[in-house]
Amino acid sequence: MMSTMTEDLAVTLGRVESPVLEFKRAPKDRDALRKAICALANDLVGRGGGDLLIGVDSKGNFYPVDTSDETLLGIAHIRDEGRLLERPSLTVDRAVYDGADVIRVHVSASGATPVRFDGVAWVRPGPLTARASADDERLLIERRLSVALPFDSRPLAGTGESDLDVELLRSTYIAAAVDPEVIEENDRPLSQQLRSLRLLHPTGVTTPLGIVLGGFDPTSVIPGAYLQFVRYTGVDVDAPIQDEEEIRDNLITATRTLTSILQAQVSRRVEAVDALTERTAENYPMPALREAVFNAVVHRVYDGSNAPVRILWFDDRVEVTNPGGPYGVVRQDNFDQVNDYRNPSLAAAMKTLGYVNRFGRGIERMRLQMRRNGNAPPEFEVTPSWWRVTLRAVS
Repeated sequence: MMSTMTEDLAVTLGRVESPVLEFKRAPKDRDALRKAICALANDLVGRGGGDLLIGVDSKGNFYPVDTSDETLLGIAHIRDEGRLLERPSLTVDRAVYDGADVIRVHVSASGATPVRFDGVAWVRPGPLTARASADDERLLIERRLSVALPFDSRPLAGTGESDLDVELLRSTYIAAAVDPEVIEENDRPLSQQLRSLRLLHPTGVTTPLGIVLGGFDPTSVIPGAYLQFVRYTGVDVDAPIQDEEEIRDNLITATRTLTSILQAQVSRRVEAVDALTERTAENYPMPALREAVFNAVVHRVYDGSNAPVRILWFDDRVEVTNPGGPYGVVRQDNFDQVNDYRNPSLAAAMKTLGYVNRFGRGIERMRLQMRRNGNAPPEFEVTPSWWRVTLRAVS
């Protein structure tokens, strides 16, 4: 079917692939689409991004393609599935090429380069998509300095590589985030790997991401970068305290400690399903508890508060509170419909390490896990200065 749109991209964008224009006949090879989007977002040639046209062959000729809403949504989903980090900004629309309908994916240049697909940065130095070389990555890192950086990627004066537990980072985050073949091929020194992953600033000092994720002593640099756990034997803060912990380790270590604490608090009982079958029931589903805590860690404000993320465990509920209200496009009335990140590099790191499953799905996942376990839905309090989620035990 012919589109009613008047702009013909064969005229406005051209019929020849370039550093800012790539053609694909069909959307079946999703990895090829991811590489192309990654390369256009990295914008090696500095043109502000570029376009991926699906339904055009390598010679610039129209090729029939399915442009249904389902296909467009499937391609748009690439942005949020967590395999492209940092997440690119893109739009997916029907467009006209040579008078026929095609799919246009317009990708904006990222301000947080290098963008990576499964740990590998891709670029378009010409009409072909290729792995970024070490020099390409250096250029992308330097370019990032020219734009305003979120707090988690800024330089922290008075710090350096010696403040980072490099071996811990190497065995966990670096191993998960960077393809070993890339390191081997380009013989990249560790300091360059740390810079590439925004753990070190290009000036040589650490970033808040580096300190929070893998620092030896995070609170000596960022006082609020810790978690506080309190277990009350009752239903209010006047009840006796059974256990209290302040977890001041870096997040890689702290998440392991906290997971053990939460698992120890979850109570389990055996329930009869029928005359021959039993099942183990829990008062809280662990995935929902982890989601609530890790979302608080990712979304909290680190530069404007010395308060910790607090986990208060009562006999009938768990309350998780973090400093920092809604950010960016998120408001008190739409927090469960849209998402934005004041700490985008930290969000990407937590996704890479497997602590969060997918971008923008934390609230949905909490609701689903609580419903499946038989709990009441999670309750949210959102103010200009703090968030709280309350998870209630199975009644």
